[in-house]
Amino acid sequence: MTRSSDTPRVWFVTGAGRGLGRAFVRAALDAGDRVVAVSRTAESLADLGGDPRVLALTVDVTDRSAVFLAVERAVARFGRLDVVINNAGTMSMGFVEEYTEDQARAQMETNFFGALWVSQAAAPILRAQGSGHLVQISSIGGVVTGPTVGLYSASKFALEGMSEAFAAELAPFGAAVTIVEPGGYWTGLYAAMETTEPLADYAQVREDLSAASGGSVDSDPALAAEAVLALVESDDPPLRLILGDVVLDAAIAAARQRIATWTAWAEVSRAAEHAIAEPAG
Repeated sequence: MTRSSDTPRVWFVTGAGRGLGRAFVRAALDAGDRVVAVSRTAESLADLGGDPRVLALTVDVTDRSAVFLAVERAVARFGRLDVVINNAGTMSMGFVEEYTEDQARAQMETNFFGALWVSQAAAPILRAQGSGHLVQISSIGGVVTGPTVGLYSASKFALEGMSEAFAAELAPFGAAVTIVEPGGYWTGLYAAMETTEPLADYAQVREDLSAASGGSVDSDPALAAEAVLALVESDDPPLRLILGDVVLDAAIAAARQRIATWTAWAEVSRAAEHAIAEPAG
């Protein structure tokens, strides 16, 4: 993104009421920029209300019409969008078999469809400007997954697939898309996490996983905000950016394992394709 040093950028940040979203808001304001702070609850944005650099909007990102209206209000207030961060998200935990239909759909609504609506609403603005950066906050769970996080990972895998295609579609117009894959941060996400009703058949598996976990130590969201600030100030931003030492190693190990598996099964894979003429009828 090219800008003169005295021109404030305009950020549009969802999930701005807490955690990573609030850290992104602070980083943007500290950099001298303007922010459209979006949250599902007005209370979480109350402390931002008196700042003329901030437009605080109460929006449920799963409501497509409300999202489009929010983007319209943002442009009406500040004239443009430079950094759009899809950060709003929820997390659920449970074995795949345990999910009800409502729980499965709810996990997709915010993490995938909410991000899709924001992306669609922002795209015409970015295309018309010939600039801008769409930052999709995914997760290490969008790279690798495991027991009890299958539906959460499904929502992030879906976000990543859509975003990779969207990056190629927006690139000719001068707009960038980056998928950010954070590790653990103290965001309040776990406190609001929904869990499934446990099936007795998985009791031993659940116990074994708990014994092997060893707990976790998460990081200050301000560190993620520093990384995202460096990202949006880059003239050549990457398609993907992993945040975290441990998760970077995990992602590299997973990529190597996939390559090893593909290579081991290459003979079968290659034999499964041989072009022929279109069959008659």
